[in-house]
Amino acid sequence: MLMDLNEIRKERQKWYNWKNIKPLRDALAQLTKVDVDVTYGDVIKIQGNYPDTAKLKETAKMMMPWRKGPFELFDIFIDTEWKSYIKYNLLRPYFNLKDKVVADIGCNNGYYLFRMQEDNPKKLVGFDPSALYKTQFEFINFFLNTDIVYELLGVEHVEFYEEKFDTIFCLGVLYHRSDPVNMLKQLYKGLKKGGEVFLDTFYIEGEEDIALTPKSTYSKIPNIYFVPTVNALKNWCKRAKFDSFEVLRTSVTSTEEQRKTEWIEGQSLEAFLDPNDKTKTVEGYPAPKRVYVKLTKG
Repeated sequence: MLMDLNEIRKERQKWYNWKNIKPLRDALAQLTKVDVDVTYGDVIKIQGNYPDTAKLKETAKMMMPWRKGPFELFDIFIDTEWKSYIKYNLLRPYFNLKDKVVADIGCNNGYYLFRMQEDNPKKLVGFDPSALYKTQFEFINFFLNTDIVYELLGVEHVEFYEEKFDTIFCLGVLYHRSDPVNMLKQLYKGLKKGGEVFLDTFYIEGEEDIALTPKSTYSKIPNIYFVPTVNALKNWCKRAKFDSFEVLRTSVTSTEEQRKTEWIEGQSLEAFLDPNDKTKTVEGYPAPKRVYVKLTKG
């Protein structure tokens, strides 16, 4: 099957005219270029003299919710829902992206891509079919002025992309797909020979080859389809033809990493767990745990 990505790109450009997105795009056009100093640490800091930070903060607030970060933009601290550096720092010892072509699937506003620049990769490409998140990316990148390519495309487009990747990051996406094995196959087809995937997903404890299938929601999230044991996840990856499966780390999602701030709307992790037993979700399922794995294509 062939797929015309340029036609898809053309169609998705129209998303910028949606009534909830167009005011954000108009606000982007009003930003002022200034000289900046940038620090790519846990907090991505952009420092300099901006002529109207009150207006800039108003623009940033228009783009809520801010999920991934945090960012410090002049005197504005965007305290995102996720302290994304916790996940990034957990994975950091396991990869080297120097001179590699790298993709981040479900890249959100590009926080991880911004951080990955320190490795001097050949190319960084973000995939996320969200006009809001791309607008957030362009808001930050207006000041950072990076060469990162942001595509309004999803994981289903990776295998048809104009080039193959040395490294693919796919963090927090798999459990949103109703056919996880097919998604893993799509990642596999997007890799060069010898390429690698860094994946994280929810998992449940147990030695059996099984997966939890939530009735309607999991941790109040409606589009969670399967939460496997590690062994079941390994079987999925084998079916997708990956040559190796290496568990890097596991972690329990905590309210230190994910919590409600003034920069999001609605609830966050503290409202998703059983108030009387934090080891369970409000639905009575095991509370979210994540497994981080590295997959390779021989």
